[in-house]
Amino acid sequence: MVEIKVLDVPVILPNGYECERCVNRLRGSLLEVYGVKSVKLDPSLAKLTLEYDPNLVTLEAVERRAREIGVELEEKIVHHTMPLAGMDCPDCAVKIERAVTNLPGVLSVQVSFPASRMLIEYDPNLTSPSEVARRLRALGYAAAEAEKPKEVSIFWQKNKLWISTAASGAALAAGLVASHLGASETAVRLCLAFSIVVGAYYMARSAVASLVAATFDTNFLMLLAAVGAVAIGQWTEGAMVVFLFSLGNTLEVYTTNRTRDSIRSLMRLSPETALVLKNGTEVQVSASQVAVGDIVLVKPGARIPVDGKVTNGSSVVDQSPITGESVPAEKGPGDEVFAGSINLSGALQVEVQKPAGETTLARIIHLVEEAQAKKAPVQRFTERFGRIYTPAVISTAVFLGVVVPFAFGGSFEVWFTRSLTLLVVACPCALVISTPVAVAAAIARAARMGVLVKGGAVLEHLAVLRVAAFDKTGTLTLGRPSVADVVSFGELSDLEVLRLAASVERLSEHPIAEAVVSAAKARGLKLEEPSRFRVQPGRGAMAEINGTNFLVGSRRYMEEQLVDVSPADSVLKRWQSAGWTAALVASDNRLIGAVAVSDTVRPEAKPALNALKDAGFHRMVMLTGDEDEVAASVARELGLDEYRSRLLPEQKVDVVNSLVKQHGRALMVGDGVNDAPALAAATVGMAMGAVGTDAALETADVALMSDDLMRIPQVVQLSRQALKIIKQNIAFSFTVVIFLVVTTLVSGLRLSLGVLGHEGSALLVILNGMRLLNWTPRS
Repeated sequence: MVEIKVLDVPVILPNGYECERCVNRLRGSLLEVYGVKSVKLDPSLAKLTLEYDPNLVTLEAVERRAREIGVELEEKIVHHTMPLAGMDCPDCAVKIERAVTNLPGVLSVQVSFPASRMLIEYDPNLTSPSEVARRLRALGYAAAEAEKPKEVSIFWQKNKLWISTAASGAALAAGLVASHLGASETAVRLCLAFSIVVGAYYMARSAVASLVAATFDTNFLMLLAAVGAVAIGQWTEGAMVVFLFSLGNTLEVYTTNRTRDSIRSLMRLSPETALVLKNGTEVQVSASQVAVGDIVLVKPGARIPVDGKVTNGSSVVDQSPITGESVPAEKGPGDEVFAGSINLSGALQVEVQKPAGETTLARIIHLVEEAQAKKAPVQRFTERFGRIYTPAVISTAVFLGVVVPFAFGGSFEVWFTRSLTLLVVACPCALVISTPVAVAAAIARAARMGVLVKGGAVLEHLAVLRVAAFDKTGTLTLGRPSVADVVSFGELSDLEVLRLAASVERLSEHPIAEAVVSAAKARGLKLEEPSRFRVQPGRGAMAEINGTNFLVGSRRYMEEQLVDVSPADSVLKRWQSAGWTAALVASDNRLIGAVAVSDTVRPEAKPALNALKDAGFHRMVMLTGDEDEVAASVARELGLDEYRSRLLPEQKVDVVNSLVKQHGRALMVGDGVNDAPALAAATVGMAMGAVGTDAALETADVALMSDDLMRIPQVVQLSRQALKIIKQNIAFSFTVVIFLVVTTLVSGLRLSLGVLGHEGSALLVILNGMRLLNWTPRS
């Protein structure tokens, strides 16, 4: 006999981090328990679904083992995002990954050159951030958070590559002019040697670090080419190689820094100081020192420094930096405000609800930085290709420069020069950078739209999706239901039916329950205190009031409780034709009344769905727990041909799994909290209105900061444009490399021209990817 059980396990993953490796570790450890047949894990909800044989193992034993493993993972695994300084080429990322991975206790490393970030997973008992920082220093890099430059060196840090390149170029120009004017060979070579030494300083540092890491990066190959040219007396070629590579490298760093700055600009949204009210006096303090519970004064025109709730004053607030919404929102007592938004009119007093480091803006920045560091499948492919391709190029160059002249009698100088040129032109620098720069730019652009996309893999999936499922309540509708009608089926008045229904539902968090309670309070009705409250998710609730048992819920729920619902047939039919949802009310299993609740379709829902149809989405399904007639009414209004009604949360997961099985991939759009299991089951889970909602930010693959459904087709457009640019970059990179290699082998190519072609192609690939920073959605 096999039973299936769902366990609620609060401690599974380190710091709530959704790490695939940690999930697999937990799953693997539980499968080792004798009697456990299968394990499914939803990390977003910290829930385990187990198939086990109760004759071989008890549920308590399995749960205890799950908690033990969770605690073990919590103690043994740390996930850390580390800003990096000193990376000046895509090869630097590969070099750092290999070197840091070799440290004891390091389980996983991902480095993004465009984002200048490292995601590291390690055992704190075996290594530490300081040990990682030491390894980085040995490679010539720095952990930016650990080694911040002093103010006096900021100018040098920002401009050292420009200065080095300018000095190299000036010395090269002086050498060329001196040669043209007939100066001595010694003078000319001194100028060229100075050009090489100055221009190759950072190149040489990186080349030495690549040898330490047992890799051959672009810097090493370029340095080898320059030294080889000098060795055979081609000083001018050697200096040209160094200068052109230094210039190209400097331009690449400058352009990729623009991508990084697009995220850094988010950091500048939050002011560094705040006005805290202490005993009626305004005290200016650092925003990082503001504590939860403090009252902060925000004057008109100022940026709000904290996440909190308005306690006094009213104003209009521009939330576009956080949510992407173009229309400012009115704020008054009880309303939430977010750090980084702008107070446009009246003064506000805000009670701080989150520390500075945990604001919505801070979390968005952190998640975007993590997303930029996560590699897309295409990027992983190009890196794997590079690891095989680069050694092959070096071997071919050695064959050309050493074997061919002696074995086939060719000119040593000619073939040696060709081998050096081959090292330069065949280096896959443009190919390696083709994907990460486009992914980083697209994620940064999405963040400025108020959409958080969690990584390149999500971006790639979004670009090819053609099937979607949408939750109804709160997603396609406004999610703020209101009471439309109340009917009594006995001697009680309509208001008494509403009062009793609200008394039962006052402990429920369901949107319909909240609507019933709000309607009762708005009519000034006095609610009773319920006891023995129980809720059946997706069905209804029951509670005892003054010794009498009351039920409130759907028709199905009443029928399950053996309540005769026939007195409500005509009323329910009328409400259903209007698209209203009915909450039936029963006392001691006798129907006493019903409350009709209506929800309004979002005004932008139909245009958004039409835009998705135009974008090639051929199947879109609405999912709801409402009755069939209500679902049909909303589907008709939205122009949807397909819907599923009367669904429980786990049944929504089944529908999403079915869509994925039928079509290979599917999008699920929901609220990120109640729909978390369905979001996790989809290829891409997208959460609406994630601003201020920690659960939505954590669980969704894509989080919409606002409730604007038009952001969905827009982010799909953006992902497709990103994938198009990635394909352009890869095709262009291959074409240029093939052309330069063939030209080098067949007719010979000047070394300096080879460098120009190599650096030019890499720069064009970066500039093409950066176009996404200025992308605008089609209307």
